[in-house]
Amino acid sequence: MNKWKGKSKGTILGYRIFVWCIRNLGIRSSYFVLYFVAFYYFLFEKKSNRYYRYYFQKRLKYGFWKTKRSQFKNYFTFGTILIDKTAISAGLRNKYTYEFDGIENLKNLLSEKKGGVLISAHIGNFEVAEHFFAEIDFDCQINLITTDQEVTIIKEYLESVSVKKSNMKFIYIKEDMSHIFEINEALSKNELICFTGDRYFEGSKFLEADLLGKTAKFPAGPFLIASRLGVPVVYVYVMKEKNLHYHLYARVAQNIKKRDSQGLLNSYVQNLESMVKKYPLQWFNYFDFWDDVD
Repeated sequence: MNKWKGKSKGTILGYRIFVWCIRNLGIRSSYFVLYFVAFYYFLFEKKSNRYYRYYFQKRLKYGFWKTKRSQFKNYFTFGTILIDKTAISAGLRNKYTYEFDGIENLKNLLSEKKGGVLISAHIGNFEVAEHFFAEIDFDCQINLITTDQEVTIIKEYLESVSVKKSNMKFIYIKEDMSHIFEINEALSKNELICFTGDRYFEGSKFLEADLLGKTAKFPAGPFLIASRLGVPVVYVYVMKEKNLHYHLYARVAQNIKKRDSQGLLNSYVQNLESMVKKYPLQWFNYFDFWDDVD
């Protein structure tokens, strides 16, 4: 059974190729290269293919051929999102358009001046959000909660090719729980804390909820912490549309009782499911999410 190991896929060579293509071929021409990359993964990435065959066939109820097409499109879409992230970091933000859906929820959150929690997922391209916030005078520090395993040379390489240093800070989860103090300090400064809620790291605490009709494990940390802080919680996603266009969604978690982590998780899963159904090709969890793949 393939569980998420706390480290994302990707190699420094792949990102170097992306940067070369973007600089020498342009963004759209770089997408063409992805047809070959996606086809390679479609043919040879056996584990991911099994997990996504299950996702499309069993959870989304796709037929055989639609599942095959969707598996290929999922790899291709993931590649375009990596290229977009690289291009935007390298100073090509003006090549993209965007729209905001619920941005008033983020502004209202900041106006309360007690910080807030954003919960996203490995869907779409949330990492480019900060590049669009600047366009609406969104002057706030975002702290991304992550694991030490996710700190790689890829992050350092992307920073080296960026024309503007990222304003996003990272708070690393530690066994001694000292990250809790960092989170509280950030909130005291009216900063935002961002979790991803859809990757349970084996060996850590988890909660369970039904997603797409099947029970799955979710990391307990984001929901335990967010439900105890007494600050607003907003679900945020940045989704890719056609023609270099991105759509940011922000939805406030409604009617959540304090210290009700399961209630918050249920609300999150309901919101995440609606996004997955709307953008089925943009969910990028390449492991046995439901513990149900043969």
